[in-house]
Amino acid sequence: MTFKKLIGKLHLWLGFISGLLVLFLGLTGCILAYQREIEDATQGYRYVEPRPQAYLPPTQLRQFADQALPGKHIHSLSYAHGKASQAVYFSFDPEYYYIVYLDPYTGQVLKNKDMSQDFFRFIINGHYYLWLPPNVGQPILASATLIFVFMLISGIVLWWPKNKAARKQRFTIKWNAKWRRVNYDAHNVVGFYVSWVAIFLALTGLVMGFKWFAGSVYWAASGGKQLVEFYEPLSQVPAGVKTANMPAVDKLWLQKIQTVDLATGQLEMHFPETPASSIETAYNPDPSTYWKTDYQYYDQHSLQELSVTHQYGRFKGASVADKIMRMNYDIHVGAIGGLAGKTIAFFASLFAASLPVTGFLIWWGRRKKSKKNGQPAPAERTRTKAKELVRP
Repeated sequence: MTFKKLIGKLHLWLGFISGLLVLFLGLTGCILAYQREIEDATQGYRYVEPRPQAYLPPTQLRQFADQALPGKHIHSLSYAHGKASQAVYFSFDPEYYYIVYLDPYTGQVLKNKDMSQDFFRFIINGHYYLWLPPNVGQPILASATLIFVFMLISGIVLWWPKNKAARKQRFTIKWNAKWRRVNYDAHNVVGFYVSWVAIFLALTGLVMGFKWFAGSVYWAASGGKQLVEFYEPLSQVPAGVKTANMPAVDKLWLQKIQTVDLATGQLEMHFPETPASSIETAYNPDPSTYWKTDYQYYDQHSLQELSVTHQYGRFKGASVADKIMRMNYDIHVGAIGGLAGKTIAFFASLFAASLPVTGFLIWWGRRKKSKKNGQPAPAERTRTKAKELVRP
């Protein structure tokens, strides 16, 4: 068996194994491509009319949000010009996830949203975990993505023409041919063009799906350094402190709003969960992406900044490898290229979803044709004809 035939066999059988999951990932990826634009256009409670008055500080806004969700634990609170403040509440045990949208000037609750009922959250849970427990669903989808990477590479190997005369035809679809030929051309031509974008969508998906893959990418990008997992730096708890000093969040917030531009960016204040927790601030100068976010951590008692060694620290001090890892999600959804990038990601996901379908139709058409004619499969006919030629 030649190398190309071996690749063809693997391409076929691995396609059977991963096809449905690749179709699922492609279609859900299409739905998620314009998530932010759809939400901004349809969810009016995300916006407030800017007014010439001061925002309420975090602890005051929290009081209004806590009234809407009694007994729940707040995680963070955001501020942005012309936008409602978002008070995020979530917990793993018991499991819940809510966002309370507030008027930052008055504290009025504009929307109390249970994210377990959110459409896009439902699609995200499917796209990431197949609606299974994360430790079960994520490895399944990540494995299918890894197979898909091989399918893209092997597809190019199989597509690559042996001579120059065949190259022109390989780049076009013969639309006036029979449907089987059109389907065959669609699988090969579309597969070739989409591969150059889909490979980035797949690889960035693998970074999120497998820790070993993320560590390998970081190791290669950093010149051999190990990826440091996220951790929270801790505050030094003075004697006699029993509860987290919430007014410290307000004091730090007053310092922050003097140094950041809320006209274009967004500031998040993360409340400490325990007396030993730090106060995290996250300022994103361009909320259309995430990778430029400046993460800082402060001792909640002294307000001294605490340094970290993982990638989610100050943007200015991030290494090239850290920035590449930060970009991963924005590349995956196309946001790194703005609306044009999201459009490319949308069509790449759509066409990637079509490959298992057109590939199956090619296989089914050949199988059906062979049975109808009472002839063996194409590969078997080739071997039979060769034997006849050498037979005395």
